[in-house]
Amino acid sequence: MTKNNIPMKAYSVDLRSKIVAAHLDQKLSIRKTAEIFACSKSLVQKLVKQQKIEGNLQPKPRGKPRLSHLNNGSTEVREIVAAHPDATLVELCELFAQKTGNWVGRTAMCSALQKLGLNRKKKLSGVAKQEQKES
Repeated sequence: MTKNNIPMKAYSVDLRSKIVAAHLDQKLSIRKTAEIFACSKSLVQKLVKQQKIEGNLQPKPRGKPRLSHLNNGSTEVREIVAAHPDATLVELCELFAQKTGNWVGRTAMCSALQKLGLNRKKKLSGVAKQEQKES
Protein backbone atom coordinates (compact mmCIF):
# COMPACT_ATOMS: atom_id res chain seq x y z
CA MET A 1 0.00 0.00 0.00
CA THR A 2 1.07 3.55 -0.57
CA LYS A 3 0.99 6.41 1.90
CA ASN A 4 -2.67 7.10 1.11
CA ASN A 5 -3.65 3.43 1.65
CA ILE A 6 -4.25 3.00 -2.07
CA PRO A 7 -2.96 -0.37 -3.28
CA MET A 8 -0.32 -0.15 -5.97
CA LYS A 9 -0.81 -1.95 -9.26
CA ALA A 10 1.57 -4.75 -10.14
CA TYR A 11 4.33 -3.91 -12.60
CA SER A 12 3.48 -5.04 -16.14
CA VAL A 13 5.10 -8.20 -17.46
CA ASP A 14 6.74 -6.09 -20.17
CA LEU A 15 8.47 -3.86 -17.62
CA ARG A 16 9.42 -6.86 -15.52
CA SER A 17 11.06 -8.53 -18.53
CA LYS A 18 12.96 -5.32 -19.37
CA ILE A 19 14.30 -5.15 -15.80
CA VAL A 20 15.46 -8.78 -15.87
CA ALA A 21 16.93 -8.41 -19.37
CA ALA A 22 18.87 -5.30 -18.32
CA HIS A 23 20.40 -7.17 -15.41
CA LEU A 24 21.08 -10.53 -17.09
CA ASP A 25 21.62 -9.69 -20.77
CA GLN A 26 23.34 -6.32 -20.44
CA LYS A 27 25.29 -7.50 -17.39
CA LEU A 28 24.24 -4.48 -15.33
CA SER A 29 24.54 -4.66 -11.56
CA ILE A 30 21.40 -4.93 -9.46
CA ARG A 31 22.02 -1.45 -8.07
CA LYS A 32 22.47 0.09 -11.56
CA THR A 33 19.40 -1.74 -12.91
CA ALA A 34 17.29 -0.49 -10.01
CA GLU A 35 18.57 3.04 -10.58
CA ILE A 36 17.76 2.96 -14.32
CA PHE A 37 14.22 1.67 -13.81
CA ALA A 38 13.57 3.72 -10.64
CA CYS A 39 12.69 0.69 -8.57
CA SER A 40 14.13 -1.00 -5.51
CA LYS A 41 17.09 -3.36 -5.51
CA SER A 42 14.93 -5.97 -3.82
CA LEU A 43 12.46 -5.85 -6.75
CA VAL A 44 15.27 -6.55 -9.22
CA GLN A 45 16.51 -9.43 -7.05
CA LYS A 46 12.99 -10.83 -6.69
CA LEU A 47 12.32 -10.69 -10.45
CA VAL A 48 15.62 -12.30 -11.37
CA LYS A 49 15.02 -15.07 -8.84
CA GLN A 50 11.45 -15.59 -10.07
CA GLN A 51 12.66 -15.82 -13.68
CA LYS A 52 15.31 -18.41 -12.78
CA ILE A 53 13.07 -20.54 -10.54
CA GLU A 54 9.65 -20.30 -12.16
CA GLY A 55 10.60 -19.34 -15.70
CA ASN A 56 8.04 -16.52 -15.85
CA LEU A 57 7.55 -13.00 -14.60
CA GLN A 58 3.80 -13.04 -13.96
CA PRO A 59 2.67 -11.06 -10.90
CA LYS A 60 1.74 -13.19 -7.90
CA PRO A 61 -1.83 -13.11 -6.60
CA ARG A 62 -2.26 -10.51 -3.87
CA GLY A 63 -3.49 -11.08 -0.37
CA LYS A 64 -3.66 -14.14 1.77
CA PRO A 65 -5.16 -17.28 0.32
CA ARG A 66 -8.54 -17.97 1.85
CA LEU A 67 -8.36 -21.53 2.97
CA SER A 68 -11.44 -23.17 4.35
CA HIS A 69 -12.51 -26.72 4.96
CA LEU A 70 -15.74 -25.75 3.21
CA ASN A 71 -14.02 -25.23 -0.17
CA ASN A 72 -14.15 -28.98 -0.83
CA GLY A 73 -17.03 -29.76 1.50
CA SER A 74 -20.01 -28.68 -0.62
CA THR A 75 -21.54 -32.17 -0.68
CA GLU A 76 -21.28 -32.48 3.10
CA VAL A 77 -22.87 -29.04 3.58
CA ARG A 78 -25.73 -29.92 1.23
CA GLU A 79 -26.31 -33.20 3.09
CA ILE A 80 -26.30 -31.48 6.48
CA VAL A 81 -28.73 -28.75 5.34
CA ALA A 82 -31.02 -31.37 3.78
CA ALA A 83 -31.03 -33.40 7.00
CA HIS A 84 -31.40 -30.34 9.28
CA PRO A 85 -33.24 -27.62 7.33
CA ASP A 86 -34.07 -25.54 10.43
CA ALA A 87 -30.56 -25.57 11.91
CA THR A 88 -28.94 -22.26 12.79
CA LEU A 89 -25.49 -21.32 11.49
CA VAL A 90 -23.88 -22.35 14.78
CA GLU A 91 -25.68 -25.70 14.68
CA LEU A 92 -24.60 -26.22 11.07
CA CYS A 93 -21.00 -25.52 12.09
CA GLU A 94 -21.26 -28.08 14.88
CA LEU A 95 -22.84 -30.66 12.57
CA PHE A 96 -20.13 -30.06 9.98
CA ALA A 97 -17.46 -30.54 12.66
CA GLN A 98 -19.09 -33.81 13.77
CA LYS A 99 -19.34 -35.07 10.20
CA THR A 100 -15.87 -34.08 8.94
CA GLY A 101 -13.81 -33.45 12.06
CA ASN A 102 -13.04 -29.91 10.85
CA TRP A 103 -14.41 -26.89 12.69
CA VAL A 104 -15.49 -23.82 10.67
CA GLY A 105 -16.80 -20.47 11.81
CA ARG A 106 -20.24 -18.96 11.29
CA THR A 107 -18.98 -16.49 8.69
CA ALA A 108 -17.36 -19.24 6.62
CA MET A 109 -20.51 -21.35 6.85
CA CYS A 110 -22.68 -18.41 5.82
CA SER A 111 -20.44 -17.70 2.81
CA ALA A 112 -20.50 -21.37 1.80
CA LEU A 113 -24.29 -21.48 1.99
CA GLN A 114 -24.56 -18.36 -0.16
CA LYS A 115 -22.17 -19.80 -2.76
CA LEU A 116 -24.20 -23.00 -2.88
CA GLY A 117 -27.45 -21.03 -3.23
CA LEU A 118 -28.88 -22.39 0.01
CA ASN A 119 -31.09 -19.69 1.48
CA ARG A 120 -31.08 -19.61 5.28
CA LYS A 121 -34.00 -17.23 5.78
CA LYS A 122 -36.92 -18.90 7.41
CA LYS A 123 -40.09 -18.55 5.39
CA LEU A 124 -43.26 -18.04 7.38
CA SER A 125 -46.13 -20.32 6.51
CA GLY A 126 -49.45 -18.83 5.43
CA VAL A 127 -51.01 -19.34 8.88
CA ALA A 128 -48.06 -17.73 10.66
CA LYS A 129 -48.20 -14.73 8.31
CA GLN A 130 -51.90 -14.16 9.09
CA GLU A 131 -51.27 -14.40 12.84
CA GLN A 132 -48.41 -11.93 12.53
CA LYS A 133 -50.60 -9.43 10.63
CA GLU A 134 -53.44 -9.74 13.16
CA SER A 135 -51.24 -8.95 16.16
